[in-house]
Amino acid sequence: MKDFAALYARLDQTTRTNAKVAALTDYFASDAVPAADKLWTVALFSGRRPRRTITATRLRDWAAEKASLPLWLFEESYGVVGDLSETISLILPPASREEDQPLAHWIARLRDLSALPEDSRKQGILDAWDSLPNAERFLFTKLLTGSFRVGISQTLMTRALAQATAQPETEIAHRLMGNWTPETTTWARLLHEGEARDDTARPYPFYLAYQLDDPADLGDPADWFAERKWDGIRGQLILREGRHHLWSRGEDLITDRFPELARAIDWLPHGTVLDGEILAWEGDRPLTFNALQPRIGRKTVPKALLTTAPVVLMAYDLLEQDGHDIRPAPFQERRQRLETLLRDLPPEAPLRLSPPVPFATVDDLRTERLRAREEGAEGLMLKRLSSPYGTGRKKGDWWKWKVDPLTIDAVMIYAQGGSGRRANLFTDFTFAVRNGNELVPFTKAYSGLTDAEFRQITAWVNRHTVQKFGPVRQVEPVQVFEIGFEGIQASPRHKSGVALRFPRMLRWRHDKPVDEIDTLDTLKEILAAHG
Repeated sequence: MKDFAALYARLDQTTRTNAKVAALTDYFASDAVPAADKLWTVALFSGRRPRRTITATRLRDWAAEKASLPLWLFEESYGVVGDLSETISLILPPASREEDQPLAHWIARLRDLSALPEDSRKQGILDAWDSLPNAERFLFTKLLTGSFRVGISQTLMTRALAQATAQPETEIAHRLMGNWTPETTTWARLLHEGEARDDTARPYPFYLAYQLDDPADLGDPADWFAERKWDGIRGQLILREGRHHLWSRGEDLITDRFPELARAIDWLPHGTVLDGEILAWEGDRPLTFNALQPRIGRKTVPKALLTTAPVVLMAYDLLEQDGHDIRPAPFQERRQRLETLLRDLPPEAPLRLSPPVPFATVDDLRTERLRAREEGAEGLMLKRLSSPYGTGRKKGDWWKWKVDPLTIDAVMIYAQGGSGRRANLFTDFTFAVRNGNELVPFTKAYSGLTDAEFRQITAWVNRHTVQKFGPVRQVEPVQVFEIGFEGIQASPRHKSGVALRFPRMLRWRHDKPVDEIDTLDTLKEILAAHG
């Protein structure tokens, strides 16, 4: 655990990309770090965390008892620190002994604890706390809660692994894809050539686009292909060895949630991998994203949902054909192959070819972007015809040009503190619109302001709190914000009757008084037009 704690400290102490990559490379290349620890580090940094062993409430109670602190004082300390694991590591007495064990040992200890009755689990956790120095105790507690996160992107970790193992980044990125866990593979099998591995279900790393501000910056329009940016779930459909697998961009295996796509195997040959967008579909056009939401998080899909909101895969790229990886081929060639592959599909096939958006000039693109919502899309995708299918997010070849968000002016009525580095700031806000003389809450938002604006609004909240409800402050309803959002749907669970998709604060409207904010009727009009 000492090596892992030292790595975490190096990563936490810098914001420089090169320094983070260097720290990771040193760790992965070190002969002193056990292979099992390296494997678990890759798993943890790619979101494959152990399941939570105990509730936060129990950890709080046991830590306060061990430290001989009243719960109110623990809660006050937690409010200042902003992180439960850090609070626990700070208030506990120093360890009475030191148990020098690798990371893999402590994760195995977590797994064993989860099978014990509560009294034995408590004693096991107290013993672990009493045998770990502060930094390692903090990490152990993070793993206990199942909330371990670190500010390292998959791209940086891939770069470091490539340097440490002397392999191409693209190969490493591909090896890290799929549903592997440290219990189902080894360091050697995962990352070193010559080791056997079942590739039947393994997806490719997704290629991601950057947001475009102005298409005039792209140069000659003849070098580009345009299509709609569809508003669904990004997915990779894999057909290999008589089976099909469906992966989301977040590396979740979602095959069972979309059983309609199993029929793709009836029309497409094995050794095919498609990249596209999963869309709820009716007739000849997509339904809104709201129709897909009931499937998110489900393990089984009821028959009624299959009938009311069937799905298709809107395919826009071909990554593998006849079992061969064709990602290095230029987009123009991959697109031609995709068109040929999907040309003669019958209407009942759960596949569609993403149609091109014809254009000759930048002004044509501007016009088509404005039409995006009419077509059930979020905007346009622009792809360089000569581009290979890359890995991760890279500037230059793929761009997304989204339509402007829907907006509404609202007043802040509640504020709540943040966590982590923003633990001492109010960052989570509840907003309301007018309905006659009443203010009706309709959404929460926590992003969109600068750090300076968060500090400014925090100072204001501290001076203008009307009531306190635990961590929530009710404030004077005078601060107006422009709220942006990507979609809206009816919601009987909310007092306003609506729920927003991806709400965020676009502007702090210092220029607008509260009596000029939008109304509940305005929200309903937006719902009627875009819901």
